[in-house]
Amino acid sequence: MTATLEHINLTVADNRKTADLLCMLFNWVIRWEGPSIEDGYSIHVGEPANPGGRYLAIYQSPTPREDKGARNTLTSGLNHLGILVEDIDQAERRVVAAGYKPFSHRDYEPGKRFYFMDENALEFEIISYTV
Repeated sequence: MTATLEHINLTVADNRKTADLLCMLFNWVIRWEGPSIEDGYSIHVGEPANPGGRYLAIYQSPTPREDKGARNTLTSGLNHLGILVEDIDQAERRVVAAGYKPFSHRDYEPGKRFYFMDENALEFEIISYTV
Protein backbone atom coordinates (compact mmCIF):
# COMPACT_ATOMS: atom_id res chain seq x y z
CA MET A 1 0.00 0.00 0.00
CA THR A 2 1.25 3.48 -0.86
CA ALA A 3 0.14 6.47 1.18
CA THR A 4 0.64 10.18 0.55
CA LEU A 5 0.13 13.07 2.93
CA GLU A 6 -2.82 15.07 1.61
CA HIS A 7 -3.28 17.85 4.17
CA ILE A 8 -2.62 19.14 7.66
CA ASN A 9 -5.41 20.85 9.58
CA LEU A 10 -4.41 23.76 11.84
CA THR A 11 -6.66 25.57 14.32
CA VAL A 12 -5.99 29.31 14.59
CA ALA A 13 -7.64 32.38 16.11
CA ASP A 14 -8.11 34.21 12.77
CA ASN A 15 -8.01 31.84 9.80
CA ARG A 16 -8.56 34.59 7.22
CA LYS A 17 -5.42 36.40 8.44
CA THR A 18 -3.40 33.15 8.46
CA ALA A 19 -4.62 32.13 4.99
CA ASP A 20 -3.86 35.57 3.56
CA LEU A 21 -0.38 35.52 5.13
CA LEU A 22 0.49 32.10 3.69
CA CYS A 23 -0.82 33.08 0.25
CA MET A 24 1.22 36.30 0.30
CA LEU A 25 4.43 34.71 1.60
CA PHE A 26 4.46 31.62 -0.61
CA ASN A 27 2.31 32.54 -3.64
CA TRP A 28 -0.27 29.97 -2.55
CA VAL A 29 -3.96 30.19 -3.36
CA ILE A 30 -7.17 29.56 -1.48
CA ARG A 31 -8.38 26.25 -2.87
CA TRP A 32 -11.61 25.97 -0.88
CA GLU A 33 -13.35 27.59 2.05
CA GLY A 34 -16.58 27.13 3.89
CA PRO A 35 -18.42 26.04 7.04
CA SER A 36 -16.96 23.02 8.80
CA ILE A 37 -17.23 20.87 11.91
CA GLU A 38 -18.52 22.26 15.22
CA ASP A 39 -19.93 25.39 13.51
CA GLY A 40 -16.40 26.46 12.60
CA TYR A 41 -15.02 27.75 9.33
CA SER A 42 -12.15 26.30 7.26
CA ILE A 43 -9.94 27.73 4.54
CA HIS A 44 -7.72 25.43 2.46
CA VAL A 45 -4.52 26.96 1.02
CA GLY A 46 -1.89 25.40 -1.20
CA GLU A 47 0.19 25.58 -4.34
CA PRO A 48 -1.70 26.88 -7.40
CA ALA A 49 0.05 24.46 -9.77
CA ASN A 50 -0.98 21.44 -7.70
CA PRO A 51 -4.78 21.64 -7.17
CA GLY A 52 -5.12 17.94 -6.36
CA GLY A 53 -2.06 17.84 -4.10
CA ARG A 54 -1.13 18.71 -0.56
CA TYR A 55 -2.56 21.69 1.28
CA LEU A 56 -3.08 23.27 4.70
CA ALA A 57 -6.59 23.33 6.11
CA ILE A 58 -6.87 26.34 8.43
CA TYR A 59 -9.75 25.99 10.87
CA GLN A 60 -11.29 28.67 13.09
CA SER A 61 -13.56 27.64 15.96
CA PRO A 62 -16.49 29.80 17.00
CA THR A 63 -15.44 29.18 20.64
CA PRO A 64 -11.61 29.40 20.76
CA ARG A 65 -9.51 28.67 23.84
CA GLU A 66 -5.85 29.35 24.41
CA ASP A 67 -3.27 26.57 24.85
CA LYS A 68 -0.13 27.72 26.64
CA GLY A 69 1.90 24.49 26.36
CA ALA A 70 5.45 24.55 25.00
CA ARG A 71 5.38 22.82 21.61
CA ASN A 72 8.63 20.92 21.80
CA THR A 73 8.08 19.54 25.31
CA LEU A 74 4.60 18.08 24.79
CA THR A 75 3.94 14.41 24.15
CA SER A 76 1.67 15.42 21.27
CA GLY A 77 1.06 18.54 19.25
CA LEU A 78 2.62 20.49 16.44
CA ASN A 79 6.30 21.43 16.73
CA HIS A 80 6.64 23.43 13.49
CA LEU A 81 5.69 23.52 9.81
CA GLY A 82 8.51 23.19 7.28
CA ILE A 83 7.99 25.13 4.05
CA LEU A 84 10.38 24.53 1.14
CA VAL A 85 11.17 27.59 -1.02
CA GLU A 86 13.45 28.19 -3.98
CA ASP A 87 14.68 31.63 -2.89
CA ILE A 88 15.21 31.81 0.87
CA ASP A 89 16.36 35.44 0.79
CA GLN A 90 13.17 36.52 -0.97
CA ALA A 91 11.11 34.48 1.49
CA GLU A 92 12.85 36.17 4.42
CA ARG A 93 12.22 39.62 2.96
CA ARG A 94 8.52 38.77 2.69
CA VAL A 95 8.42 37.48 6.27
CA VAL A 96 10.05 40.67 7.56
CA ALA A 97 7.81 42.90 5.40
CA ALA A 98 4.78 41.12 6.90
CA GLY A 99 6.00 42.14 10.38
CA TYR A 100 7.48 38.85 11.62
CA LYS A 101 10.94 38.33 13.08
CA PRO A 102 13.08 35.53 11.59
CA PHE A 103 15.36 33.60 13.98
CA SER A 104 17.66 30.55 14.14
CA HIS A 105 19.28 31.03 10.74
CA ARG A 106 21.38 28.00 9.84
CA ASP A 107 23.41 26.89 6.85
CA TYR A 108 23.60 23.13 6.74
CA GLU A 109 24.22 20.41 4.21
CA PRO A 110 22.42 20.55 1.81
CA GLY A 111 20.80 23.98 2.31
CA LYS A 112 19.76 26.92 4.50
CA ARG A 113 16.91 27.58 6.90
CA PHE A 114 15.34 30.06 9.29
CA TYR A 115 12.27 30.13 11.50
CA PHE A 116 9.53 32.59 12.45
CA MET A 117 6.51 32.56 14.74
CA ASP A 118 3.08 33.91 13.86
CA GLU A 119 0.47 35.37 16.20
CA ASN A 120 -1.08 31.90 16.68
CA ALA A 121 2.19 30.63 18.18
CA LEU A 122 2.71 28.54 15.05
CA GLU A 123 6.38 28.09 14.26
CA PHE A 124 7.39 27.99 10.59
CA GLU A 125 10.70 26.63 9.32
CA ILE A 126 11.60 28.08 5.92
CA ILE A 127 14.03 25.84 4.01
CA SER A 128 15.91 26.12 0.72
CA TYR A 129 18.12 23.55 -0.93
CA THR A 130 19.03 25.87 -3.82
CA VAL A 131 21.81 27.97 -2.33
